[in-house]
This record gives sequence, C-alpha cells and structure tokens, in this order.
Amino acid sequence: MSGPLLTPELVRLEVDPPGDKLAVIGLLADLIAATGRADRDGLEAGLLKREESFATGMPGGFAIPHCRADAVQEAALGVLRLSEPVDFGSADGPADLIIGIAAPAGTDDQHLQLLAQLSRALIRPEFLAELRAATAPEQVSELVMGVLAPAEAPAAAPASPAAQSSADDASTTGTAATGTAAAGTAASADVGARGEAPVLLAITSCPTGIAHTYMAAESLENAAKDKGIALHVETQGSGGITPFTTEQIAAASALIVAADVNISGRERFAGLPLVEHPVKRAISHGPQLIDEAVAAASDPSASRVPSGGGAAAGEDAGSAGKQSWPRRIQGAVMTGVSYMIPFVAAGGLLMALGFLIGGFDVAFVAQDVATGYSLSSLPGAQEYEGAAGMLQTERAGLALYLGAVLFTLGSLGMGFLVAALSGYIAFGLAGRPGIAPGFIGGAVSLAVGAGFLGGLITGLLAGLVALWFTTLTPPRWLAGLMPVVIIPLVTTLVVGGLMLLFLGRPLAALMTTLQDALTGMSGSSAILLGVIIGLMMCFDLGGPVNKAAYLFATAGLSQGTEAAFEIMAAVMAAGMVPPLAMALSTVVRRRLYSPVERENGATAWLLGAAFITEGAIPFAAADPLRVIPSMMTGGAVTGALIMAFSVGSQAPHGGIFVAFAISPIWGFLLAILVGSLVAGALVTVLKEVGQRRQGAVA
Repeated sequence: MSGPLLTPELVRLEVDPPGDKLAVIGLLADLIAATGRADRDGLEAGLLKREESFATGMPGGFAIPHCRADAVQEAALGVLRLSEPVDFGSADGPADLIIGIAAPAGTDDQHLQLLAQLSRALIRPEFLAELRAATAPEQVSELVMGVLAPAEAPAAAPASPAAQSSADDASTTGTAATGTAAAGTAASADVGARGEAPVLLAITSCPTGIAHTYMAAESLENAAKDKGIALHVETQGSGGITPFTTEQIAAASALIVAADVNISGRERFAGLPLVEHPVKRAISHGPQLIDEAVAAASDPSASRVPSGGGAAAGEDAGSAGKQSWPRRIQGAVMTGVSYMIPFVAAGGLLMALGFLIGGFDVAFVAQDVATGYSLSSLPGAQEYEGAAGMLQTERAGLALYLGAVLFTLGSLGMGFLVAALSGYIAFGLAGRPGIAPGFIGGAVSLAVGAGFLGGLITGLLAGLVALWFTTLTPPRWLAGLMPVVIIPLVTTLVVGGLMLLFLGRPLAALMTTLQDALTGMSGSSAILLGVIIGLMMCFDLGGPVNKAAYLFATAGLSQGTEAAFEIMAAVMAAGMVPPLAMALSTVVRRRLYSPVERENGATAWLLGAAFITEGAIPFAAADPLRVIPSMMTGGAVTGALIMAFSVGSQAPHGGIFVAFAISPIWGFLLAILVGSLVAGALVTVLKEVGQRRQGAVA
C-alpha cells in the first residue's frame, strides 16, 4: 500500500453544491482524479452506477458514494463538506457531508479492512460531529486517519474485516459482540427481568461489501450493547468472511439478516427464528431489529430459516416472503439469465472466431478435425455432405485446424446454455438445493428437443419444488442432509420425470413451431419482428423487458439458423442505439444538459459501441418521459432496418468490437446510424420544447 487513504488535498470544505447528487459525485471524481489515483471518467461511472442501484445517503446527514473499479489505480477517500445539503436518497433528509470511497478492482485485504473501519466510524454521531466542526482540511484528514491508524498498525496475523471489527469494538466499546460470556455479564436489568438474555446472530452484506456492510454491523452491535444483548456479527463483505463458530450457532436464539444481496451459508441456521431486512434498515433502525430478534427468539410462530437454507436465494436479501410471486419469479429468471450470459458470450464468440479462421463450413467438420488431427498432423481440405451433395471445405491446414478447435470449444460452451439457464433459475428461487435439479432438468429439456423454452419450465419447476421442501422443518439431525442430498434427489426425480413423461414432447413441438415460424419470416413480417425487438430493447434500457428480448435472441443462437442470427443482430444493434443517441444529443445541444450529463454523454459513446444499453440509464432516470419514447423510436427503426437488410450476428455481445462475426457489416452500421440519428434528434427536439415551455412559464 503506497500512501494514506486521505490527505488534505482530498478534502474540500464549505463547497457550494454544483447541482444535484450526480453533479456532486462528478465533483468528487474530479477531486480524487486530480491526485492521480484514478481515471476521472471511469471513477465517476463507477460511482454513478453504484448510486443508481443503491442510494448512498445515510441517516445523520451524510452520504458515502463508493465503488470498486478498474479505473482506480490506488485506493483513496475524498471528503466534501457542502455549504448546502443535497439529497442523496436518505429518508431522514439531504446530506451535507460526502465521504467518497474509491477502491481498485483488485483491492487487497488491508485496504478493505481500513475501509471497513472507516465505515464503522461513520455510524457514530460523535465522529460525524467532529468532522463537521473541523475548520481546515488538515483536521479532517487527521480525524479520519486517526480512526484508521489502529487498523494500519502491524499485527501478528491479519484479520478479516469481521474479526478486526469485533476486536476493535472489544477494545473501544466493550460491545457484547466479542463473545457470549462477556455479553452475558453485561446484561441489563430490563433483559434480566425477562429471564436469561438471548444470544443473537447477525449477518450484514451489501452489493459492494465496502461500506454499508460494516455500518450495519456497527449499528447492530451498538444497539445490542445498549440493551445488554449478546450479539455475534458475521460481515459478508469484500474483504472476506470470518464465519460463526459451531458453538456460537449452537447457543444462538435468533438470526438477523441485514443484506441486499444473497448471503452464503444459510443452511447453517436451519430452524432458527429469523428477522430479515435490507441492510439500510439495520443502519437506521438497529435497536428495532434487536428488539424484533429478541421477540422472535421467544415466539413459537416466528419466521424461521428453512431447512434448505433460504426461501429465495436469487432475490435481494430481505425481500423473501415479502415480494409478490410474479416479482419473485421474474427475479429468478433474471438470475438465470445473468448466470447464463457468460456461457453465451464465451461459446458464441469462440464459435464466431472459429468461423473467421476456419471458414463458414468449418461447422460441418469441426469435431472430427479437432479430435482427429493435431498441430503436428494438420488436416487437408475435408469432405462433408452439403445441400448439393458432397463438398469440400474451402480451407485446410492450420487455419482449418485452429478454426475447428475454436468452433468445438464454442459449441461445447453453448451446449451448457439451456442447462445453465434452468439451473440458475432454480437457484434463484430455492438457493443451492435447486441447482442440481435445475441443471439436470435443463439437460433433459435438450435431450427431448424442448430447447430454451423447456429450460425455463424446468428451472421454474425445480425451483418451486425445491423451495417447497425448504419450508419443511425436519429434525435437526436430518436438517444437514436436506439441502445436499434429499431435496436435490427428490426434486430431480419429480422434474425429470415430468419432463420425460408428460411435458417434454408438447414443449418440443411448440419449440419446433416457433422455430419454423421464425425461419419462415420474410418481408414485412420480419421487419415487424425487428420493430418489436427494437421497442423491447429500448423500453427499460437493461431491465426485465430488455433482458427478455436478449434471452430470446441468445437462446436461438444455438440453433445456428439465419433467422436466429438476424434476431441476434437486431437485439444487439437496437441495444446500442440509446447510449449512442444520448451521446449525440449531448454534443449537438450541450446547453440542454448539465456538466455531469455531458460527461456521461462522452462515456456513452464507448458504452453504446460495446452494446451496453445501460449507458443511457442516467439520462432516462433524469427525464424518462422524453428520453424513453425517443429511444424506443430509434430502436424500432434500427430493428426494422436490420431485418430489411438481412443482417446476421453470430456473436451474442460486443457491439462493433465483434464486427468479424456480423454480416453484412455495412447494413449493421447503417441501421445503428439511422436509429441513433432518429432517437438523438427526437430527444433533442423534445428537450428543446420542454425547456422553452419552462422558460415561458417562468
């Protein structure tokens, strides 16, 4: 680790806010980048992405924008004390104290321990008061580094953030989290009046595992200490996990889960009373969560951890049992899609490279060439049976051999597509017990010809059946076998049996009908399909509708038909339009956009070129009624042109960077250009009209 996380150069006091929180984040990125520790645009993009998914405003009038990103070369903190508070999404009001955390993507454990230590300090009112009372940047720097200094001191053996935090608390606050025995001696009179004080466990976790994870732990530990309750906390953060001991779990009376991501190891707590909330609630309402857990410990009807380890491992933690079934199923499908995409990306791009090197007829001979020849024994031109009889491959030698190897690797990867989709949909609903039945169900779906549609069905069936099993409460001696033996075995039997005996053939027939309909699409019907794809891709800019269109296209790639390639091209091209269109608009009419939006527009050029539709989200979030209809119009135009030009893409992702896998490339580029011009012009006109109306009203 090179230098201190915070220096006076990284502190600005009494700053006039340049606008909303997005502008403040831009100013924070300027401050950190000026020290040479990060690329300014990349850091801002990381901070904004984090803010979009999870507001960083906290109770107490402060905010902690933070991210881990490749754009950060050296970990750093940045502090802005605003002259006027700005809304950062906290329920108790705006924030005047902004503490930014920038961590490299490969941050080591020592840095993560320092950041965890700072996060815990920020939950203490006295520390915030000292930061607000400081009169010079040097004082702020000294205060923060004073908190971090104990963690920087050499130790005999490095501890994880969880263990380090507990040790720090033991030495400075005497919290009950340091052990059951110590906590028991601290029990207060009101707890004693109810009998023996319960022992509680708590797990905290947030999406980045840097700040909220440890702030929630600090809040719960402080609340437990005040109430005289024995509490052990497991922080599942980016710096690693120090798990509960067997003795701690055995002595526990209830479990608190404060998390916004899946937590690991739920099966350890089968049968324990459970209190579950988002991580922010633990920060703002720590005492209430402790009270809820104490009440649950003595309530026979309280919710309990299922024997399978969790009701909805694919959902945001804290929402299990509270979301509607449509949202839970939607979340599980999105989990399946997100885990499937790496198979599609790796397999699809390898197949495309195989075509590029070995020629487009390599598919007919790939397996025989890859397994029958070697670098020391290269193949000649190979014969294969085509539509017009026996033909020869156009390439031979090293090119054909390497192309065959790449194509074989890619096709094997694509072969996992349906199984991965099915397995991780089941995982999204039931957690680990659903994985094996889901994967096997997906394999059965492929075997009977039901394709990705069958994979969706088997994933949902496996997840729901496994989820039902997790609601059972077996004896404790049997609980450990449930998630790893009994649930996978019985669920696989049920789902596999249903597919082979009843569902497989009807689903296969439906898939064949759909494929034939798509293959037969031409003329106006194909253009209409392109319009629909374009509208879906641009409707929610990376949300469920966008992902549904993407899943439809990527699943079809494994069929290898021209129609499937055209659908993939329409999806990718339409998805590139929104960021490119917004980038164009910020250049054409700069005055319509804030400085932060103009900087986002500069980044959106690259995001759009790489087929990252989410690059337009900041613009849509700020002005959805003008941006989204404009983007949908441009996307529809692009999708229609792709189909009209019969453009096909054998690559599932990458935008212009996989041009070698797109044909004809001129049609692809022209369709994107026209759609981006249409969307950019429309959003610019709508913003102009809106600004003029506001001026007239003013």
